[in-house]
Amino acid sequence: MTRLSNDPAAFADEALEGFVAAHPRRVRQVPGGVVRATRTAPGQVAVVVGGGSGHYPAFSGLVGQGLAHGAAVGNVFASPSAHQVRQVARAAETGGGVLLAYGNYAGDVLHFGQAAELLTAEGIPARTLGVTDDMSSASPDEAHKRRGVAGDLVVFKAAAAAAEAGQPLDQVTRIAELANARTRSFGVAFSGCTLPGADHPLFTVPEGRMAVGLGIHGEPGMGERPVPTADEAAELLVSTVLGELPEGVEAPRGQRAAVILNGLGSVKYEELFVVYRRVAQLLADAGVEAVDPEVGELVTSFDMAGVSLTLCWLTDELEPLWTAPADAPAYRKGTVDPADLVVPDPSAETAEDTVPPATDESREAARTVLAALRVLKDTVDVHADELGRIDAVAGDGDHGIGMRRGSTGAYEAAVRAETLGAGAETLLQRAADAWADRAGGTSGALWGVILRAVGTALGDTARPTAAEVASGVAQASAGVRELGGAEVGDKTMVDVLVPFSYALTAATRAGQPLATAWDTAAHSASAAAEATADLLPRMGRARPHAEKSLGTPDAGAHSLALIVRAVHGVFVPTLENH
Repeated sequence: MTRLSNDPAAFADEALEGFVAAHPRRVRQVPGGVVRATRTAPGQVAVVVGGGSGHYPAFSGLVGQGLAHGAAVGNVFASPSAHQVRQVARAAETGGGVLLAYGNYAGDVLHFGQAAELLTAEGIPARTLGVTDDMSSASPDEAHKRRGVAGDLVVFKAAAAAAEAGQPLDQVTRIAELANARTRSFGVAFSGCTLPGADHPLFTVPEGRMAVGLGIHGEPGMGERPVPTADEAAELLVSTVLGELPEGVEAPRGQRAAVILNGLGSVKYEELFVVYRRVAQLLADAGVEAVDPEVGELVTSFDMAGVSLTLCWLTDELEPLWTAPADAPAYRKGTVDPADLVVPDPSAETAEDTVPPATDESREAARTVLAALRVLKDTVDVHADELGRIDAVAGDGDHGIGMRRGSTGAYEAAVRAETLGAGAETLLQRAADAWADRAGGTSGALWGVILRAVGTALGDTARPTAAEVASGVAQASAGVRELGGAEVGDKTMVDVLVPFSYALTAATRAGQPLATAWDTAAHSASAAAEATADLLPRMGRARPHAEKSLGTPDAGAHSLALIVRAVHGVFVPTLENH
């Protein structure tokens, strides 16, 4: 388990602070993550990678000459927010555009995609690439749904070396896509991982058993089998990875491959070498030549006891990129040309100490909204453990933690905004940004959309009506579906948000005051949340374990229903204008 921490909520921030202090010649901290401490040639494409904390050396440890130009760093097992990605990309970019590369997880897809749109809109060309190397997480026919695991390193390395060689953005993106298409990974584990401050792992493996095809966020494996010897583990890893050749590779014999034997957190290096001894023999027997193999911890999962094998089938174009020199805190190869250190601009802090003007009526409404956010936060605090248990049935068990981070961040930002005299819209926008930044992940992005949409409907100039509140919820419902791609029946928060919005709109149109209309809609939300127990998930981290979730409601749907029920009592005549 993770034994050394202070406040678990501050773990990721404190780890990043210590990491930067330990590597001042290679990285420097910027809002949202880290960038190279050394100068980058003007006009060079910036390769910005990222994901949640808890996977070191991914992602911050891979920033440096010859590798990534920057890393957006989210909270523990949670993607960075679009705002964080955008900030890191701006700090890393030198005029050649940005490739945003990340593991293919729903939260990362949402946040990095949003960041790319924002960057492009402000004149910085941006592309995205989600790494999909994990064979166990989807079939070959649905390879686009696969997760990104240790293959991240191969893809990041190829893209960054191409950028370092002066390739333009479209070429760097094409090379990253080629490396991704030719990379396969498969992993096993003997125990789950324990998050900072937790007293039990996210999943457990029975004594004498091994989980096969697990995820790096604590997602349980796709199956189990008896614990093997080191040689038997190597044989399973090699036979599985060789069992699915990418397009263009007819047979293993005669091929050259980048090979990574990756430790997931608590398997000792000597154990990895024992396994790799047999991996190397098996690859040689199959006629595969390993090129610059890597054995060690490269993409981890806290204290998970596990190991994965990655092969990237090299081409004449990819091989020199894989072997090119690099100098990052956690990955060094060859010798890079020395570069000058950047002298940081000590200017702007991101603290927002002013707010747009607002009327007294809107400020009064903002105080009611603040009270609702306080109730929301308290509700999440009470139910966080329960939400984590529900999420752990088929997912990674972090929904309660993420909701607690997000709701706390939103409430704290709202308190600051109210103190500055913000109206309802500004207060909710500040809360939305803080929720997305603090929570990250899919739920962080979606709750950011919800709060922002409601805030836009309320405005900063008048006392909101019940109809305007209902309109804001309707816009939130549409925004969540557009951003996340889920619809009713997919076993997500949408299964609650849509009926809640419909019921609220119908009740307000019928002339009910907000408190009454909200109460009516909250009953619809509770019933809808319970009904998700009978659904199979079709999206997100729970999808590979769909059958395990039958009989259990969706964690996101359940948390939304709890929240709308709890805040009902806050809505008094302050928000109504009849």
